[in-house]
Amino acid sequence: MRRRLLVQVMAVAALPLFVVPAFAAGEGGGGGGTQTTTTCKKGEVWDKKKKKCVVPQYGMLDDDSIYEAGHDLAMAGRYDEAISVLTLAANKQDPRILNYLGYSHRHSGRVTVGLGYYEEALRIDPNYTLVREYLGEAHLQIGDLAGAQEQLKEIEKRTGTGSREYGMLSEQIDHFLRS
Repeated sequence: MRRRLLVQVMAVAALPLFVVPAFAAGEGGGGGGTQTTTTCKKGEVWDKKKKKCVVPQYGMLDDDSIYEAGHDLAMAGRYDEAISVLTLAANKQDPRILNYLGYSHRHSGRVTVGLGYYEEALRIDPNYTLVREYLGEAHLQIGDLAGAQEQLKEIEKRTGTGSREYGMLSEQIDHFLRS
């Protein structure tokens, strides 16, 4: 319990260090298949209104477009670009935005920072089971099996055992236990 509290405190304390947009270091990965990930150059996102790739700037895209572009970049493995885009959101308390900031930081190796974003998203929406799945995976990354199992139980309480999130986290826990 003390370790988990320490991780959460460190994650929250580190949040301000990683919210400045930086388009420089996005590593490319496969996948996605969206306009942002297939058409646009590094540092650009697809603007649905203009029907072209643009360099995102604060206030030029609505939060739904920012979320979609950030999600697509994260799923394509372009985590630093996703972070740069997601930090442009006007609503800094949107659980979807916080979730993919957490996801992108975690996959960039900043697991503690990712934990802070996940915890903040759950503070706002405790029923957001995708956040719980990713939070459970983050706990496994730092060797906290109990933390992952706790998130699996929380998902089960909300959706039962048949949801995608339950299945994915359950599979990750099983893999963790086998290795």
